[in-house]
Amino acid sequence: MTPEALSSALFDIVTARLDARRAAEPDAAAETISVVDVQLERPRNRDHGDWTTNIAMKLAKSLGTNPRAFAAELTPEIEAIDGVAKVDVAGPGFINITLETAAAGEIVRTILEAGDDYGHNHVLDGLSVNMEFVSANPTGPLHLGHTRWAALGDAIARVLSASGADVTTEYYINDAGNQMDNFGASVLAAAKGEPTPQGGYPGEYIQELAAKVLAQVPNLLELPEKEAIAVARDLGYLQQLEEIKTSLENFNVHFDVFFSERTLHAVDPETGTSLIDQAAVRLREQGHVFEKDDAVWVRTTDFGDDKDRVLTRGNGITTYFAADAAYYLNKKDRGFTEKIYLLGADHHGYVGRLKALAAAAGDDPDVNIKILIGQLVNLNGAKLSKRAGNIVELDDLLNWVGADALRYSLARYPADSPLSLDGETLRSRTNDNPVFYVQYAHSRTRSVAKNALAAGVDRSAFEPALLTHETETELLGSLQELPRIVAQAAELREPHRVARYLEEVAGHYHRWYGACRVLPLGDEPVSDLHRTRLWLNDATGQVIRNGLDLLGVSAPDRM
Repeated sequence: MTPEALSSALFDIVTARLDARRAAEPDAAAETISVVDVQLERPRNRDHGDWTTNIAMKLAKSLGTNPRAFAAELTPEIEAIDGVAKVDVAGPGFINITLETAAAGEIVRTILEAGDDYGHNHVLDGLSVNMEFVSANPTGPLHLGHTRWAALGDAIARVLSASGADVTTEYYINDAGNQMDNFGASVLAAAKGEPTPQGGYPGEYIQELAAKVLAQVPNLLELPEKEAIAVARDLGYLQQLEEIKTSLENFNVHFDVFFSERTLHAVDPETGTSLIDQAAVRLREQGHVFEKDDAVWVRTTDFGDDKDRVLTRGNGITTYFAADAAYYLNKKDRGFTEKIYLLGADHHGYVGRLKALAAAAGDDPDVNIKILIGQLVNLNGAKLSKRAGNIVELDDLLNWVGADALRYSLARYPADSPLSLDGETLRSRTNDNPVFYVQYAHSRTRSVAKNALAAGVDRSAFEPALLTHETETELLGSLQELPRIVAQAAELREPHRVARYLEEVAGHYHRWYGACRVLPLGDEPVSDLHRTRLWLNDATGQVIRNGLDLLGVSAPDRM
């Protein structure tokens, strides 16, 4: 019996009680619930059963009864559910449910039939999400900080998609503004063999970009200074952006959209206005724009911001906030119900202004925008990039530690927790390395399956009632949890829950492997117990594989 089937059966039982209450006392308050309100949890103490629910405590008040007494009333009906072996009432009204061995083991069949889709759920069906993350300036290589946002952002997008949301991953290219002119001047200076200009970008990578630009435009140094800077800027930027994209793909992070900031500034020849101009008009129509000191402002303090924000300065130059406004409205126009921003630790000040912007645009800041602030990360033993000079570069990290260890370790912790990782631990092939521990469990399931085939053990029989060993009970219990864990990770935007879950599954599997045999010993004949345990072995491999995929991590067959 799956958790979903048990929840549905419990829902039918309590709904009948609510309907009876309404029929008997039409004027009495009786709560309306859905099947998602019937939540099941795994008891911390396995002696308390396979599942526990607090539904009696939730509904007792609306039914005018005591929670524990109501739980006791429900007990006979729950015990009558096919596959339930025992029901106990604990504490103030918790209902603990123990399944029959065969019913508990049926999750194995469910997992293998679902295959790669096991763990997927529908809690976010109908939600359209724009997930923007990384968005590093295209003026240099990606560094360790960007690496964390890439791993987290992509993992969040994956669990959202697995829970039914329609997700678009997006990289905002900051390709407008003074930093781009400084970048162009730096590339040109390198091409001339001159020192890096004040406020420019140093590093060997600038020398490399300059060589590529010169190869494309051999007469670069003959152009007028202003034109030469523009050419160096635009061609160098395209080269750097391609390098960023390649680094991300090597990190197994794919973006659906690369959105250029220049798009917001570009003037439409038909209307004679830019998206930034149009944003100002739309916010004015909402009644939130005013003029003061020759500048154009948005009254964001009406929506909790610490100060009002300038759209256009007195000299006619638009601000970064104006671009933020145009970009938010562009996302809204593209139909995204929720706009998620994953920002760095130095962007706390953006939370208030972005939420105020959403409200000024007519959205609900508690529903239509979510801002996640990622904290700093350091990796002990990581060396500064020789090319960039002052950063730990993503490409160097990939060569040193590997994509799997980096992705898993960075997604293993909440975004808002400062993080210090040990590089040598991540490189090690020991149980101290969490990703190795989980991946090794998967490779062990594949090795067992291969050896079983050679020994004549196949999946021609499945008798879940035979899975009675305590390690089998533990393993079965954890395998049932993946859909709930994925749904919870998606709703909370916390993919680290998937990583911690996988470590629990791996631990249960390793203990089961040590206690129960899939292969017959010596001349022992192949039995249905061996065959059924092969099903359990393969189902465990499927769960680990599915969970690792949600984190963007591979599931190797051999270690």
